Amino acid sequence: MIHFDSVTREYPRRGAALRDVDFRIRKGEFVFLTGHSGSGKSTTLRLLHFADRPTRGEVRVAGFTSSRTTSRDVWKVRRRVGIVFQDFRLLPGRTAQENVGFALEVTGTPTKAITARAQRLLSQVGLGSKAGASVNELSGGEQQRVAIARALANQPEVLLADEPTGNLDERATRGIMELFRELNAMGMAVLMATHDLELVRRHDSVRVLELDQGKLVFDSAVTTEGAAG
Repeated sequence: MIHFDSVTREYPRRGAALRDVDFRIRKGEFVFLTGHSGSGKSTTLRLLHFADRPTRGEVRVAGFTSSRTTSRDVWKVRRRVGIVFQDFRLLPGRTAQENVGFALEVTGTPTKAITARAQRLLSQVGLGSKAGASVNELSGGEQQRVAIARALANQPEVLLADEPTGNLDERATRGIMELFRELNAMGMAVLMATHDLELVRRHDSVRVLELDQGKLVFDSAVTTEGAAG
């Protein structure tokens, strides 16, 4: 489902954000991506969403490859790969339903179907009763649920999350994690970047990839397999 093959991403002024990174994530797998600020987590997600391209190596996700997918076809990747951000990135002053509906409109959903589809998505994330509420009136946890509903608009095979609980309190964090686990149980691959090691420890059955200064320094799946062998 996700392949990073010897991926390096260099920038003219910053130098290498990622250095020769290799990993695989299977269909339906849940993975934490950890590391200090500046370790390369956000760059990894940008590469997987094709918002950026590797300097060397190749990224493959949901059947698309970085070397063969043109800029004109990136929208096809976005229909298979959803993404959720720490700062929600909702349309201010709009309702929850309008925010989700906008994502559906952009992807060509027939106008007559948008309202019902947006309502179903909001119900899926536990916000069916808040569809008509302005996002400005919602709590942080509720706003993140709207963002997740929006990311699910195209029924993606892969869900990327960049520090999705970074601005939330403990109770909201638990709710968002439960939602991610439910989506994962339905067969969706989830890659969640986080610096919250306590959150990672509470979900010790989840695979962990750790980056440090752009290098992959730990993969719990490899460690587990080595111990089993």
